[in-house]
Amino acid sequence: MLQLAFLPFLFQNILQRPSTPQAFFRCVRVHSFFCVGIPVSLSLHSHLLLRILRKCAWLLFVFLGITLVSFLVIHLAPGSPTDMEVTLNPLAGEAARKRLEALYGLDKSLTEQYLNWLVRLLHFDFGNSMSADARPVMTKILERLPLTVSMNVISLILTLLVAIPVGIFSACRQNSFWDHILTLFVFLGFAMPSFWLALLLMTWFGIDLQWLPISGLTAMNYDQMGSFDKFCDLAKHLTLPIMVYTLGSLAGMSRYMRSCMLEVLRQDYMTVAWAKGLSPFAVLVNHGLRNALLPVITLLGLSVPGLIGGSVIIESIFALPGLGNLFYAAVMARDYTMIMGNLVLGSILTLAGNLLADICYSLADPRIRTQAV
Repeated sequence: MLQLAFLPFLFQNILQRPSTPQAFFRCVRVHSFFCVGIPVSLSLHSHLLLRILRKCAWLLFVFLGITLVSFLVIHLAPGSPTDMEVTLNPLAGEAARKRLEALYGLDKSLTEQYLNWLVRLLHFDFGNSMSADARPVMTKILERLPLTVSMNVISLILTLLVAIPVGIFSACRQNSFWDHILTLFVFLGFAMPSFWLALLLMTWFGIDLQWLPISGLTAMNYDQMGSFDKFCDLAKHLTLPIMVYTLGSLAGMSRYMRSCMLEVLRQDYMTVAWAKGLSPFAVLVNHGLRNALLPVITLLGLSVPGLIGGSVIIESIFALPGLGNLFYAAVMARDYTMIMGNLVLGSILTLAGNLLADICYSLADPRIRTQAV
């Protein structure tokens, strides 16, 4: 009965407001809990859901564009998958080349090849590799994917755990001695190429000190080790690559966090928080950090392509059987199906990271959730 008593008051307020979706959801959010028991966050969830659906539709068109451009670029590059098999075999002639092109479907036009590949992609079939083993592309990718993803995830976690406190410390101690020291190391990190850093760490820790192995994923006697020894062996082999990943992205992330935190510290609500007598921890973490992390969330989504691209260089230097090494070998062999499989996976991860960053941004900032979609 109490809920029914509030119904006339609800509709009276709705009619008095502008007839827009934002005004309607605002009114429902205020009165729905008292009158009809609708959850308070109904409008927020509706806006967020519509925003996600709109973003997914747009990312679908972007994905198709990426596949089309990638397909054209790799086919316009000099060389073909048949060159390696025909050139290195003195008994193979032009007839053998044509048979191989017919086997791989390269005798058709680019339009027909792309449409056939797109149809197979809809069935989650990337085809077979054009290399000598002719194994399914998906199988080879799934074998290498866990190593690359695990190294990137560990590196990203370590980067955030170090970069966020360093950025906050530098912002709170602006123009101090420690701020200048950290700025110096940040600029050194910016100027240091990843391949040069990898060779430097291999020389120091692998050759001079002989603390860590410099190549490969496991030792020669890995199969004879126990479970704990296997874990330690993997950790030793992955320490240097993860260090290169982390140090390469730590400089930019910490500097970006410092800039965002400085911008937040200048805001009026931070002055009010200090005037209330709150503790420094409460002011910096509860009021400052959450707002300073909003641009960092966007940066995390955009950093996924850099992580995938950096895997090609680092895995090649350390001879790791990851996705980047597989992609490099496919490019050198002009393995079109393997190249497209890696590019599709990289595109999906990039777009998924962009979508996840947009969702996290919407969850962290109520203004994004309630704006029109």
